[in-house]
Amino acid sequence: MSTSRPRRFLRRLPRRLRLREAGIIAVVMIVAGYIAVAFDLFEASLHAADTATAMLELDEALALGVLLALIMLGVALRQYRDQSREIARRREAETEARRLAYQDPLTGLANRRRFEERLAAAIAAPPAAGAAHGLFLLDLNGFKQVNDVYGHGTGDEVLMVVANRLMGAVRDSDLVARLGGDEFAVLAPHLMGPEGATSVALRLTRAFADPITSGRGRHDVGTGIGIALLPQDAGDPVEALRRADVALYRAKTERRTAFRFFETQMDDAVRLREALEIDLRAAVARGGFDLLYQPSIELDTGRVSGFEAVISWQHPVHGDIPPERFLPIAEDTGLIHGLGRWMLEQAARTAAGWPADVTLSVDLLPGQVKDPAFAADAIRILAEAGLEAGRVEFDIAESTLVGDPDTVRALVGDLRSAGARVALANFGTGYSSLYHLRDLELDRVKIDRSFIQRIDEAETARLVQALAGLGEGLGLDVGAEGLGAGTGIAADRLMASGIRNASTRGRSVTAAESLGMIGVAAIPPMP
Repeated sequence: MSTSRPRRFLRRLPRRLRLREAGIIAVVMIVAGYIAVAFDLFEASLHAADTATAMLELDEALALGVLLALIMLGVALRQYRDQSREIARRREAETEARRLAYQDPLTGLANRRRFEERLAAAIAAPPAAGAAHGLFLLDLNGFKQVNDVYGHGTGDEVLMVVANRLMGAVRDSDLVARLGGDEFAVLAPHLMGPEGATSVALRLTRAFADPITSGRGRHDVGTGIGIALLPQDAGDPVEALRRADVALYRAKTERRTAFRFFETQMDDAVRLREALEIDLRAAVARGGFDLLYQPSIELDTGRVSGFEAVISWQHPVHGDIPPERFLPIAEDTGLIHGLGRWMLEQAARTAAGWPADVTLSVDLLPGQVKDPAFAADAIRILAEAGLEAGRVEFDIAESTLVGDPDTVRALVGDLRSAGARVALANFGTGYSSLYHLRDLELDRVKIDRSFIQRIDEAETARLVQALAGLGEGLGLDVGAEGLGAGTGIAADRLMASGIRNASTRGRSVTAAESLGMIGVAAIPPMP
């Protein structure tokens, strides 16, 4: 047992170090042996009564011993120097590794790991009464466009400018970090409550006031800022980051540089949305939706001439959830493609059973518009259902047109080439421009329901008439959205404005009920 321990110790030593130690030990043993022999010779020479010779041999032996000792000392000093240098190199390497482990390589800011450690330390050291630690999450607006148009090299330049501006907008005690991509964070400890956090947020927003200049142009980049105050809003790092992210989500919806503080109502809304997303996925998987139809009416006769397909979701807990609540979730999660395909298949099969002069209107959502295969898939679905493309009208919202006019233009061309009609919905809400309308081959515009519901007001009636005149001037049919059933006066005013067709509001029927409404007067005919 006693011999195995030294062996294990020697195996753990580096090979170079073991050779050096063995050499030093060998030299020591030789010197010790030599001195011992020298003394033995000295004693023997005394007995021989040759004193001079003995003293000479003793001097020589001592001189050689001193020389060897000096050599040993030199070897030991050299080894000490080499070891000291090796230790210094290792310490420098460890310091550099530690620096890289806590630093973002592009901007030089703290990285996520460093930020989370400092955040945990701040939460563990609560501020004074009335004060708070401020957690600010930032996400850039317009940065994706910079990357897409100018390339990632220019995007990196923009990120470095942003980092420098953020560093110039905070105090020396604040920590600025890049969490990844175009996400940044600021930890500002010991602020004087919400007022102090507001001051920091205003300085951060001012950092984005001027465009960022890179080698290839000027870029307007803004940011959304979500703010959580600690320990008021959260007691641990994970929850603090989540709540700041909730506030950031609200700030980003404004599509400009803005900041928002975390509020409990925001959290409730986000949690409800997350729950709806889970239920929405389950409903898509099992087919838990219904398709209803809103009649379109000829205003001069009051008769139903077509239907608009409307998806319906009866939630087991929340009841009837309107499409404007769950369709945006479907857009964000990518579920809209499968859901939209199901809607068109169901609507096409139903419309194939209507008379040949009855039309079908179907909404196109942004996610579908961006799908390059949508037009071909839609035409295939109509053909499989036995429905002529000429009886189908696809509705595109004004906001979708402005968001990606080139893609919309290509899609409209493909659909119209196949014989389908295309209408611009929500007309008059201020998103589109004459340039877009002139450059887009449409069949119809549909004036938004917000105008139709207030058409009894003289000012609104004049505005509706102007919108209708604009549509006619562009050579387009003009329709209206949201006509209330039985509202003969509103229909009369629409007719006076040159509108001949309108969809109803608040009245949706099943596929079976739609057959019974075709050709029947839904409102009194206009005299």
